[in-house]
Parts: sequence; structure tokens; C-alpha cells
Amino acid sequence: MHQQIFITLPAKDLARTKAFWQALGYGLDPKFSGDNAVSVILGEHIRLMLANEETFTHFSHKAVCDTSQALEVLHALSFDSREHVDALIAKAIAAGAVVPDEAEDHGFMYAQGFYDPDGHGWNCCAWSTPADC
Repeated sequence: MHQQIFITLPAKDLARTKAFWQALGYGLDPKFSGDNAVSVILGEHIRLMLANEETFTHFSHKAVCDTSQALEVLHALSFDSREHVDALIAKAIAAGAVVPDEAEDHGFMYAQGFYDPDGHGWNCCAWSTPADC
């Protein structure tokens, strides 16, 4: 099994991106953060690596996705309650996120999404029972 998961994304303005994730209440991992990248602690073994676009281009031979025109991937974060989803969405909006749609309640799952300041898509969901996630 994997020991950790690192999701690496490009950031247009690293200082703004760092402030956004801190405003949502996430901590930073100084071991993996520096002038060109920041490591956001999403979970015990999950890190979101945000690298400035120049640094990010060293990780791949493909062009960086223009998130104003296309979505490269949709990330999902699970929460233990609808209230926690709503609280994070409120913080995200206050910190500059764009919420494209209304929240959806499917009975077994409650979900709401946002685009962060770099245009990356995030879904936040709470399942009706913790075993469902």
C-alpha cells in the first residue's frame, strides 16, 4: 500500500494560493514547502503540493492546463457531516473561491463544489453514514 499521497498542482500566485488554503483551515507542511512550492496537509497521509507554474513545468512534458478554459481533474474531499461541507464552502467563498452550482442532496450524499483561485475543481461531500465513504 501507499505510505502517502501527494497531489501536485500548478499555482499562478503561490502566496495567494497559500493564503487561500490557510484561510480554509488547513495546515502547511514545512518539510515540503519553500519559495517555489507549498505543501498543504489535507489528511494524515495526504498532501496537496502547490508549485508555481515554472516549477510545475519541470514535473511534466505536457503544457499546464488553462483552468479558465478547461478542468484537468476534479478532486473530492469527504467530510463527516453536511455542516462541515457547508462550513468549508463558506470559508472557500470568503477566501476567493468560485462556487459554480447549488449544493446537491442525493439522500445518501450531500455535495457542494468550488473552484479555487487557480481554477482547480474541488467537490466536498458528506455521506449519510461514515461507512459509505
